Amino acid sequence: MTLFLNGEATAVDDSSTVEELVGRLGLEPRTLLIEQNGRALLRGEWATAPVQENDRFEFLRISAGG
Repeated sequence: MTLFLNGEATAVDDSSTVEELVGRLGLEPRTLLIEQNGRALLRGEWATAPVQENDRFEFLRISAGG
């Protein structure tokens, strides 16, 4: 399946939900904000939000520091 991850076309194994995609990509959910096709997702939506061919994702990491 081809997805656009932070603007880059990327071939990934099929994932049925955003939550599954996050796991397959090895991302840390606690520090992550996700936008799917221009819509920000609530963390509670990840388990039910479907992933489809050519979806566009923006992954933003939250970090604190000085």
